[in-house]
Amino acid sequence: MPDTITDFAAIRRPVAEARGLPNPHYTDPATHARERDRLFFDTWAGLAVAADVPEPGDARPVDYMGVPLLLIRGRDGAVRVFQNICRHRGMILVAEPRRIEGAIRCPYHSWCYGTDGRLVATPHVGGPGMNTHEAIDKATLGLIEVRSHVWRDVVWVNLSGDAPPFEEVHANLIARWTDFDRALHHGGAESRFTLDVNCNWKLAVENYCESYHLPWVHPGLNAYSRLEDHYNIEAPGLYSGQGSTLYRQIRGADGATFPDFPALPAYWDTAAEYVALYPNVLLGVHRDHAFTIILQPVSQGRTVEHIHLYYATDDTAPDLRAANAAQWKTVFQEDIFVVEGMQAGRSAPGFDGGRFSPAMDGPTHCFHDWVAGRLAGVQ
Repeated sequence: MPDTITDFAAIRRPVAEARGLPNPHYTDPATHARERDRLFFDTWAGLAVAADVPEPGDARPVDYMGVPLLLIRGRDGAVRVFQNICRHRGMILVAEPRRIEGAIRCPYHSWCYGTDGRLVATPHVGGPGMNTHEAIDKATLGLIEVRSHVWRDVVWVNLSGDAPPFEEVHANLIARWTDFDRALHHGGAESRFTLDVNCNWKLAVENYCESYHLPWVHPGLNAYSRLEDHYNIEAPGLYSGQGSTLYRQIRGADGATFPDFPALPAYWDTAAEYVALYPNVLLGVHRDHAFTIILQPVSQGRTVEHIHLYYATDDTAPDLRAANAAQWKTVFQEDIFVVEGMQAGRSAPGFDGGRFSPAMDGPTHCFHDWVAGRLAGVQ
């Protein structure tokens, strides 16, 4: 059942009347491939974080839904993304994360590139001992750069190159979180972890969007930040999520807390917000830390979640950072059985996508509406 016969109009109805995306959008490889093109390649999607390449020369290969990309920090400190292939015969250039000490050298014929993508050397290209040839114009054969933008340390990419500027597309959320327009400091090794989940990436987005499941899936969290302390966030066509009016800081054994981000309005003393920025980046902001989750779709039924925690300063206590990471890891692990259970449920042939609670599922419906609109070609 290909997605070409999906009734997108039924999905895009008001939340009280709408159905969810039907099974093929979670189980069908052909539908998954079409979603890749329309929902990821034609938009701004999250690739990695700039903290993955902290020093000049650091390079990290990334499999971006089947496309080999290279994340690299240049000698000038700028983070760039290139196709991870040599312009000679298409050989993969960098197979593992590493520091580029000199040039990026192709392991096949030793063509060499600078960290800014320029082709700088072509050994024996004109014959033995002849390193130039009139037919090989190095100025036009640099690495193929992928359009990218860094916001909140996330490296966003637009593979097609056709999307409007990132700042224009996401001006709404940038303005909403202008209070958090501050430097972010990655917490280091203890503040990054991954979760390998057997579900379609969209189910991870849907679950993150809503607070409806808190009492049953996160009883510990719900004990102090209750369902009734949450509110829905909906920006149709852009993002959706939830907010809490009762955020409680983590404290060390000595009562210490993380430093707050500077100059925050009093509202954020007890508030927090959690937003899914479509298609695949989940963001959380609090007075004293933030986190980013980049969803990496591996297949229609498998997703890797890359979680990173950030702080207002780079000198926070390691034990408190470790405790905070452990706390969030517990919360995110509690969601795994839910998203994997929904994935298994998508094998039931009679399931038509389900219905939404008009009061509680608005953020999830907002995401379904975005998916349906892009696939229908009206966004």
